[in-house]
Amino acid sequence: MGRLSALFDPETVAVVGATDREGAVGRAILENLRDGFDGEVVPINPSRETVLGLECYPDAKSAPPIELAVVVVPPDIVIESIQELAETGTENIVVITAGFAETGSEGAKRERRLRELAAEHDLNVVGPNSLGIMATPNGMNASFAPQTPLEGSISFLSQSGAFITAVLDWATDEGIGFQDVVSIGNKAVLDETDFIREWDDDPATDVIIGYLEDIDDGQTFLTDAREVTDETPIVLVKSGRTDAGAKAASSHTGAIAGSERAYEAGLEQAGVLRAHSVQELFDYARALAGLPEPDTDGVAVVTNAGGPGVLTTDAVGDSRLEIADFTDETVAALTEALPDEANVYNPIDAIGDADVDRFGEALEIALADPNVGSAVVVAAPTAVLSYDDLAETVIEIRETHETPVVTCLMGGKRARDAEATLREAGIPNYFDPSRAVSGLDALARFRDIHEQPTDEPETFDVDRERAREILSRATRRDNNRLGVESMDLLEAYGISTPTGEIVNDPERAREVAKSIEGDVVMKIVSPEISHKSDIGGVKVGVATDDVYDAYEDIVARARNYQPDARIIGVQIQELIDLETATETIVGMNRDPQFGPLLLFGLGGIFVEIIEDTSVRIAPIGEREAREMIDEIQAAPLLRGARGREPADVDGIIETIQRLSQLVTDFPSILELDINPLVAGPDGVQAIDLRLTVDTDELDTEEP
Repeated sequence: MGRLSALFDPETVAVVGATDREGAVGRAILENLRDGFDGEVVPINPSRETVLGLECYPDAKSAPPIELAVVVVPPDIVIESIQELAETGTENIVVITAGFAETGSEGAKRERRLRELAAEHDLNVVGPNSLGIMATPNGMNASFAPQTPLEGSISFLSQSGAFITAVLDWATDEGIGFQDVVSIGNKAVLDETDFIREWDDDPATDVIIGYLEDIDDGQTFLTDAREVTDETPIVLVKSGRTDAGAKAASSHTGAIAGSERAYEAGLEQAGVLRAHSVQELFDYARALAGLPEPDTDGVAVVTNAGGPGVLTTDAVGDSRLEIADFTDETVAALTEALPDEANVYNPIDAIGDADVDRFGEALEIALADPNVGSAVVVAAPTAVLSYDDLAETVIEIRETHETPVVTCLMGGKRARDAEATLREAGIPNYFDPSRAVSGLDALARFRDIHEQPTDEPETFDVDRERAREILSRATRRDNNRLGVESMDLLEAYGISTPTGEIVNDPERAREVAKSIEGDVVMKIVSPEISHKSDIGGVKVGVATDDVYDAYEDIVARARNYQPDARIIGVQIQELIDLETATETIVGMNRDPQFGPLLLFGLGGIFVEIIEDTSVRIAPIGEREAREMIDEIQAAPLLRGARGREPADVDGIIETIQRLSQLVTDFPSILELDINPLVAGPDGVQAIDLRLTVDTDELDTEEP
């Protein structure tokens, strides 16, 4: 265990604010500890000599040495109590008391002081506004939850105390046990990242699960969770989905890639399995806690009922798994072992009169097939089938194979004892076949997560100083937005752009157009005008002879649309052939929690309507960039569908990586769009650019 081990395995626990008053939280915590904890329980209250039969101390200074203190005093004396505990050598503290940042400015001040005190004395502080913590090996329930959980190998954190009490009540009925349980409350000091690191070092924790409403430091969580999930699975329910981030954004990327997508991308990149319900959370956890990983994605289904067998097959089809294709040898063995009426292909239907021996023989044959990576035993109750005997048989067979097996013994009271037997052997039983498959699917997903090679970002040779100089233009403007006048920023990072120039008069426009072979594209350049096409501020395929008039028309339209707009000029740009190319978008929106959220997808003027996009948290390497392309529905178009010549996909991948490096190097870039990034057979080029810069942040960045 790591630096938090004394939180979960103390020899002495003090309750600061202990009382024997009926209905008081201080009494509930003390009762929980007195009735179950293996170590010494120390009540602290200056108004009591004894509490619930235990000697009570007036303060921490007069009490025996305290390894863990649970603070449940009024909010205005919490800081004083913690100061006293720190001075007497207590390093681990759980603050139950509410009335901190969740209550307003005064509470926020108290919480800041709490953080300062923790930093000053190097304290491990859980909370404030916490239900408490629990550890089952030593019987410690240092919380005001009404019950201590069963012992098991799942460690559980939650941002909601009420969620914990509800889950523990349900889990006890389901026979699900826990190692450690933590209500993290306001996360003033210790947060979810601290606990996943701690439990990764704990050999008794097989699975980490949690309920979170937010992640304060997404980048740190992502980095640490990646390391944890190399060995220990993490399953989270994340609530509080919101589009607030998207509503506040002005770019295409910001409008499409809202806060919820950042969480999706961040959790996936961290290797965290995301559950969307409490049921799913524990369906995943039960499989991950007790079963080995499957070698292949092939699933064998063994059943005595056709209907449930079909339901199971459908569930496999809806997952990342597949129904295993049996070898000829397996089919022959099943044909010999089962009645003529049985189905010897997958799913195996041993028919309604199947007894335990027939189930067992079919399962044994299926698990011996090299194409089978996991199996589901689905049984409906009949007069000739004993669920208790079937459970014993499944356990015996499972012990001789390194293949995960789950069961679906459908029924109520008849299945209860058998389910308990299976649970003791680490085999989860599910009433619903789809939930059984979901558990196996989680195993396969976790296998893929920790077998995946590290995707190290490539560092390109770039002109960082030139890029900073271009970004600094935003500091000399009334607003902090830059446009196509800053295309050199992309060139500084090796992202190709078309030949062109921004001009201030129609005559110069004609001169530049003459220097470019063929027709040109002309665009108004103004920080205040974002959607240039909508106002007629873009003309495509302009012949040299028409450039003069086109210039004046574009400027006139811009002034009519927005008279107070500052017009920098008109961009003259070579015309890129779109007949054989595809318009894509590459962008970034800086998420408050996770940082730079990269976006790739189908681009052009309909990007926000079609929304065929994928996202990742930067920095990323080649594999993640390639996956971004593969995930969009238009990916076949880029790879040459319907006779089209393939686009330069490797060029897109490199561009995404170079953008990743740019926005990682410059945290001052709040959002950025390259739209379109035109991808053709011979390469990719950035045609248009918009970005927003935090000028205050830019001033703090190193040159």
